[in-house]
Amino acid sequence: MTSDALLLLGAFLLVLLLLSWPLGAYIAGILGKDAYGPRKWLGRVENGLYRLAGVDPEQESGWKRYALDLLVFSVVGVLFVYLIQRVQGALPLNSQAMGAVSPDSAFNTAISFVTNTNWQGYGGESTMSYLTQMVALTVQNFFSAALGIAVVAALIRGFARHGSAVVGNFWVDLTRITVYVLLPLSLILSLVFVGQGVIQNLTPYRDVTTVQSTVYQQARLDKAGAPVKDASGKPVLDTMTSRTQTLALGPVASQEAIKMVGTNGGGFFNANSAHPFENPTPLSNFVQMLAIFLIPAALCFTFGHMVGDRRQGWAVLGAMTVIFVCVASIGFWAEQRGIPQLDRLGVDQHLGLLQGGGNMEGKETRFGINDSMLFAAVTTAASCGAVNVMHDSLTPLGGLVPTFMMQLGEVVFGGVGSGLYGMLIFAILAVFIAGLMVGRTPEYLGKKIEVFEMKMTALTILVTPTLVLVLTAIAAMSAAGRAGIANPGAHGFTELLYTFSSAANNNGSAFAGVSANTPFFNIMTAIAMWFGRYFMIIPILAIAGSLAAKKRLQVTSGTLPTHGPLFVVLLIGTVVLVGALNYVPALALGPVVEHLQMVLAH
Repeated sequence: MTSDALLLLGAFLLVLLLLSWPLGAYIAGILGKDAYGPRKWLGRVENGLYRLAGVDPEQESGWKRYALDLLVFSVVGVLFVYLIQRVQGALPLNSQAMGAVSPDSAFNTAISFVTNTNWQGYGGESTMSYLTQMVALTVQNFFSAALGIAVVAALIRGFARHGSAVVGNFWVDLTRITVYVLLPLSLILSLVFVGQGVIQNLTPYRDVTTVQSTVYQQARLDKAGAPVKDASGKPVLDTMTSRTQTLALGPVASQEAIKMVGTNGGGFFNANSAHPFENPTPLSNFVQMLAIFLIPAALCFTFGHMVGDRRQGWAVLGAMTVIFVCVASIGFWAEQRGIPQLDRLGVDQHLGLLQGGGNMEGKETRFGINDSMLFAAVTTAASCGAVNVMHDSLTPLGGLVPTFMMQLGEVVFGGVGSGLYGMLIFAILAVFIAGLMVGRTPEYLGKKIEVFEMKMTALTILVTPTLVLVLTAIAAMSAAGRAGIANPGAHGFTELLYTFSSAANNNGSAFAGVSANTPFFNIMTAIAMWFGRYFMIIPILAIAGSLAAKKRLQVTSGTLPTHGPLFVVLLIGTVVLVGALNYVPALALGPVVEHLQMVLAH
């Protein structure tokens, strides 16, 4: 790593700590029973909303009712987003007269945004009207993020309470998180982004004449939307010339804010945060990365406050930070090292290549290698999916970094709520392993970890690797799956592996080498997103209910401290080993083989 990369990483983590510490305490207050902060001023308005909805804010529920309310809310959300897309041609705020989205794409997008995945098989500016972007997609950015935080709040209450049959009120948690946390943060970030040049308007698109004609190549697609390939298996490219450019406009800053702070990741534009209207300056880029990690980091401090031991939050945050720094450093090194084959060229004034200059393919020059690689690591560590660099253009090891970040289970900071509840599941597994080592019943935060908790933990940890590996194998073996791959060999396999790793782990970023807007991929990724989300949430809520009902045990000399360096190392080892063991064979067939091929060719 260069000194610039170290300085950038250090500044990023320092500012993140300074912002997330007070936010964590604030969220703990919002989720508590007593009136706190803005709840004191808006309590009457909040209670009025509950009366209109027929909700009793004082009545909490057990984990089964909490899970049922959550699932019903999600299903209604899917139906609403699907319907809006299917009839958008007849709705207002559609200045470009965009028609209905195809059934399979609308189905995929509805599940994508409701599950906080925000996988996009479509081009935003060429598919979705302003109304669809705002009423369907942006609204779900808020709700899906709030749902994740609500689940981790229920799990934390399971640790904090004893002898209790309830874990909270889903509707109250959802409302308070949305109104008092997500909305204020999004409003502030929207203003910051507008100040940096992110657009926010309802103006129709504008056609402008360019100074020079643009000659470009684009892949020829068949009727199903898959790339046409020649006899050698390479995509057929058509040469195109254009002297005009259509500037897509719209209410971008408002969607950009919640896209980042809610770790959603869905871009208003197809190029996402590589687009200058979404991410115009290095400062906006830095703020977007901070926004992605802000709530996941803050929730670690919320955890410490709610369980009555702040050291527990520091331990979890420490484990997340160590893993993130180590894995991101590999990406920095790989991208700064570049492609060995280009080093032989030395200095080429025509191509602008400098020996040892690193890999700039697929990156925006206004960000460069360091800001691009850090963004790629942040967005895949945090279940966000926003991109400012084309991951398909990363070096093999550079591409391994975001892939592996997702395959760890999105627990290295992770999504809002989902990152912390995933890491707490690994913490339960870690104390279980430690208990086996010393022949003692495992305990975590004063609660015995018994057979039921371990069954649910095993189910939670295994569901996403199973989805990723099985669906990747199906895609690799089927003609419809292989038809979407734009590159042959190990890189093409990595594209498939990345696709389902992103979908099942609710990340949403893409390797950009798969033509995913086909019925096959729309249905397969929808399956991965839905089950990857809710087959984790339901067991976690079951654990929350089981823990809440247990009595708190007294700390003895035989109790494993879960706030010190030893536990942090144990937790890191559990996360890395489980992630590595699940995916080592698949990674060996993809990015590892590709890296060896690159080295041998050199």
